[in-house]
Amino acid sequence: MVTMTTARRGPGRPRRADQRDTAVAILSAATELFARRGYDAVGMRDVATAAGIDVATVHHHVGTKAELYRACFAKVFEAESEALAAAVAAARASVGEGEQETFKHLHALLDAFVDFLEKVPETTGLWLRRWSEPDLHAELDAAFATPLYQAVESVLTAADRQGLLSEPTPHIAVRSLVWAVHAHVVSGKRTSRERAAFRAFVHRWVDRMYR
Repeated sequence: MVTMTTARRGPGRPRRADQRDTAVAILSAATELFARRGYDAVGMRDVATAAGIDVATVHHHVGTKAELYRACFAKVFEAESEALAAAVAAARASVGEGEQETFKHLHALLDAFVDFLEKVPETTGLWLRRWSEPDLHAELDAAFATPLYQAVESVLTAADRQGLLSEPTPHIAVRSLVWAVHAHVVSGKRTSRERAAFRAFVHRWVDRMYR
């Protein structure tokens, strides 16, 4: 007969739940710091202080500063991908349903993007800092920006092929809209009326470009 036993923790050994909580605290603190200051202005001791732990624990959980920086982008990319997945899929499916449905879902996709950035503003901070130094950590774009760009570009390409709109350079169109929305979100807190006005503006922008 096999008897199941529960392994005991060694002296000073943290519980697994504690380890997960520590890793989350480190990543949250680092994301906020990198978004506000940029890569060069943040040290591992700054992250440790913000997370309320010692610097050795930070290194134990995340490794180097460069690895931590990449993990911050991976974190927001995962959240953004999840937030936009349904809207992207619906927009792509709407192409076969005619112009009205396509534009309705393009508007909804823009709304989902604006909603996400207003909910997770550190996303904008991270990317604007990254783009301000185009030669530093450029590999992050391919891993954590290009996949989302291409997903939206594919919607515009499909709509173009169906004759619902004309867009010969979807990669430029998508990046232009993304940069504009990021710039708006980072400009500061706005009233609900101002937020609604901005959504209406990006809807009109798309309509005027393509309808």
